Order: sequence, then structure tokens, then C-alpha cells
Amino acid sequence: ERTELLLKDELMEENIKKRPVLSCAIIFMIGGAARLIEYFCIRTDETILSENFIHKVFGIIISAVVLYSLHSTWQSIGFAKGKTVSGITKGLILGACCFVIAYSIECLILYLVNQNVSLAFYISGFLLNGETVKHSGVPFLLLCITFNIINVWMEEGLFRGLLMKILTPKLSFTSAALLIAFLFGIWHWAMPLRDYLDGNTSLAGLLVMGIGYIILAGIMSIKWSLLYKMTGALWMGLGDHLFNNVIVTNLLHVISNGEADSMQIVRIIIGQILSFVLVMLCYRKTIKKENC
Repeated sequence: ERTELLLKDELMEENIKKRPVLSCAIIFMIGGAARLIEYFCIRTDETILSENFIHKVFGIIISAVVLYSLHSTWQSIGFAKGKTVSGITKGLILGACCFVIAYSIECLILYLVNQNVSLAFYISGFLLNGETVKHSGVPFLLLCITFNIINVWMEEGLFRGLLMKILTPKLSFTSAALLIAFLFGIWHWAMPLRDYLDGNTSLAGLLVMGIGYIILAGIMSIKWSLLYKMTGALWMGLGDHLFNNVIVTNLLHVISNGEADSMQIVRIIIGQILSFVLVMLCYRKTIKKENC
């Protein structure tokens, strides 16, 4: 049995190395299927837990299995030792600096329009009967942070780490980063697709949101790939990703006329474009230094 397992591992490793794009597509489809099952059937985000995290755990398991088959480690895909705290801290600072500007612009616009604006710190959740509720207790804060750590570990490890490792022996970094960005955009179609099938949005709305997700998530993915390329580790991208997920989309809300986050998408677009431009400028500067 052990010999048979070794042969299967060797065959899987050979197939992944020979057909990297196909291998990445298969890995993506397996993870995507788990994501769709949770979004459409289990709907963990509509429970008191308020987060679809099961498919993220499954994604981490997929990465571990593929890494084992490739005789590789988590360090080989960017989870480098010795850079964890400094890398995550730099990522958090990057996110904070860009979103201070984004929040300020959002608040200014809402104040000029409605003459009132305020910030609120809470987690949107659900009661057992399905009603929406605002959670502000420490246990819910810890749950939010924990689930989002799982989220960013899975997405950075799978997309910017594992898929990049599989693709770069055959493709250039630029080609690999663009392909991963496209897959990452498709990955985020689950929510608008569910909204459409649930009757909460029109087909036009689905198409607009879907295209928007591909563009926005794609920009974010390219930014995190560039950070990985520049730093040699996933930690800075993971920190920036964590700030976006925990603070920007979950905890810090802008209230105006009694409505929360009416311009959240504007805030996210401004913050992400600012950080993308900043990272791109740093990347170009790094490339010029290496070429000198």
C-alpha cells in the first residue's frame, strides 16, 4: 500500500509539473465547488457565525495535500520564517494608510450630501431566526478575526502561493500573476451569483457586479502578487488583505442618515486603487534597481 501511495504521489507531481495551467484549473475548480456548496447550500454566513469559512478550511487542506505531493512545504510558497511579524505589520500599515484617505473621502462626500456622518464599530451578524443584528462583544470580535485569518491564509496560500509556485516554472511572473488575478476575480462571483439566484438583484446587476468583482479582485490580486515578488514572502500581502477584510468590510462602518455603508464600494475602490498604485510604483523602482 505504501508503495502504491508513493507511485500515486509521483504521478501527481509529474502531472502538475507537466501541465501547470491545467493543474491550477483543476485545483481552482475543486476549491470553487466547495465554495459554491457552502454559499448556496450551507450558507454559514447567514447563521450566527456570519462567515463562510468551511470552504476556506477545505482550501487550506487542498493546499496541504498538493504541497505534500510536490514534496514541498508552506515555506516554499511564501510563508517564510523570520518575516512574519514585520511583514504582517507592514501590510497592516499599508492598508491603514490608504484607507484613512478612503474613509476620509467617503465621510466628506456623505457629509456634503446629507450634512451628517459618523463612524461605528460593530460586526453585522444573524440571530438563529435569521434576523440581522449588530454584534459588538469581544467573542464576536475574536470570531471575526479568527475566521478572517483562516480566509486570508487560504486565499494568499492558494492563489499567490501555491498557484504561483506551480505556474512560474512554465510561465513568466507577469503571465502567472495575470492568470491568478483572473481566477481570483472569478472566485468572488459566488456572492453576486447567489444574490441573483435568490432574486435580490437583476441579471444586469449580476453582470455589473460580476465584472466589477473581476476587475477589483484582480487588481487586489496583482498587488498582493507584486508584494510577494518584492518581499519574497506572503506576509505583507496577507497583512494588507487582513486589514481589508477585518476593518474595511466587517468592523468599521460609516453611518449617514441612519444608513450604514451606503458608499462602501466607493471606499473600497479608492483604498485599493491607492494601495495598488503605491505598490506598483515601489515594484517599478525595485525592478529598475535590479536592472542597474
